[in-house]
Amino acid sequence: MSSIRKLPVGIQDFEDLRTNGYVYVDKTAYVYSLATTGKPYFLSRPRRFGKSLFLSTLKAYFQGKKELFKGLAIVELEKEWVEYPVFYIDFNVGIISDEASLRDRLDAILTGLENQWGREVENNDPATRLEAVIKSAYKQTGKKVVVLVDEYDKPLINVMDDLETSETIRKVLKGFYGVLKSMDAYLRFVFLTGVTKFSRVSIFGDLNQLQDISMDSRFSGICGITETELIREFKPELQALAKKTGTTYEKTLAELKKQYDGYHFVKESEDIYNPFSLLNTFAKLDFGEYWYETGTPTFLIKKLKSMDYDIKKLDGNVKMPGRSIYKTDSNTPISLLYQTGYLTIKGYEQLFDEYTLGFPNEEVKYGFLNELAPFYLSYREIESGDFSAVNFVKELMSNNVEGFMKRLQAFFADIPNELNNKEEKHYQTVFYLLFKLMGQFIQTEVSSATGRADAVAEVDNTIYIFEFKLTDRRDSVHTVSTAEEALKQIDERKYAARYAVSNKKIVKIGAEFNAEERTLSRWAIA
Repeated sequence: MSSIRKLPVGIQDFEDLRTNGYVYVDKTAYVYSLATTGKPYFLSRPRRFGKSLFLSTLKAYFQGKKELFKGLAIVELEKEWVEYPVFYIDFNVGIISDEASLRDRLDAILTGLENQWGREVENNDPATRLEAVIKSAYKQTGKKVVVLVDEYDKPLINVMDDLETSETIRKVLKGFYGVLKSMDAYLRFVFLTGVTKFSRVSIFGDLNQLQDISMDSRFSGICGITETELIREFKPELQALAKKTGTTYEKTLAELKKQYDGYHFVKESEDIYNPFSLLNTFAKLDFGEYWYETGTPTFLIKKLKSMDYDIKKLDGNVKMPGRSIYKTDSNTPISLLYQTGYLTIKGYEQLFDEYTLGFPNEEVKYGFLNELAPFYLSYREIESGDFSAVNFVKELMSNNVEGFMKRLQAFFADIPNELNNKEEKHYQTVFYLLFKLMGQFIQTEVSSATGRADAVAEVDNTIYIFEFKLTDRRDSVHTVSTAEEALKQIDERKYAARYAVSNKKIVKIGAEFNAEERTLSRWAIA
């Protein structure tokens, strides 16, 4: 079954989109607002979130292509439609991995501009050439130049884990981007997009007049798709998806929201849907991890592991001062996880200027947790590709508690010594990851009035309440916890009370994890 209309999956050129009849979510009111209220701007958004398409829209606008905007909001706003020389500088092309490849890319960009506007210097320095070609375009047209830079930071992101190469690339870019400040008198408009802000590059140092609209509430919906836009613009696709998946329109909306919604780029805003995942879902009439599969945060995950970060916080409990949310030079990768779209704003405390961050939706959460798994859960089934948390869920769905616990016991027995540091925090992380990967069936650290159960699993007719105790029988000083004591805690703290009205059978499991043996040694079921 094909999509009802032409959907712009992967289409980043505004002229192509408009002339070939693709569905377009109108963002042109933002274009007019930016063009008439300021000049130098920066916008940060995650990859595949529509930055390139928006930049292409700016390009068409400043080229005076009024015919492309027929029926859009900007037609009622703009009356003059002046054509300017537009420099479109794109770092999405090719792979930049060192200084040589960066200089090759800059040479290709500048050669293209010089072929159009003339080369007036023999010097091969990128900054000198950019300055000369800006002056040449201004001289030929009598109009100031528009400079649009797509993914300005991609050369730096590509080498983020190589400090020496990163510093070399920084120096080249510092000189190149510094021209945009020194040539201000020749520039009509400047707009740069990227994922993050590298404070030591001159854009955010020397070029201090650049307006960062990344967290400006006026532009919160500049990229991505809001729920209002989804319902207004994609009714045929929503109906087709509901029909294909055999469910209702309302349930389809709820599933899309759970999978792809939840992004916030300012303190308070309407939820933003990931446009890449949404459009792919409509095009293929099937749910999938479309955005996550196009890039994995391996470098950031390694950083989390190396700093022994409490990964449980990532699920909506990360606290970050406002001044740190765009820092990239610290030892923590949390700000980068936000900027790259793996975390998003969940709340804001005005008094302390403190943000709460967490996973935006289930696509990102389960994609990220699956990427984390080999770093914490590595054992033979994961290494062979045979691991599936579904196998654990099936045991509970068939009321086979013994089978579930034995599978859990075997899982821990297979974890290699080098991954097992025998600290309680490590075991808590392993349990959290494993149980979270079981998805909607299991909740971890479930709060009650008198405490928190380690895990609760709910299937058709049964609710399972788990409490785990870490023991070390080598320790003769401290009291050794037991599986029976875990069961006693479930009763004393009344973890089951909240489920009394469910009319489901309640099964309580107390388990004893032995640090010396590195596995579940005993469990008791009641």
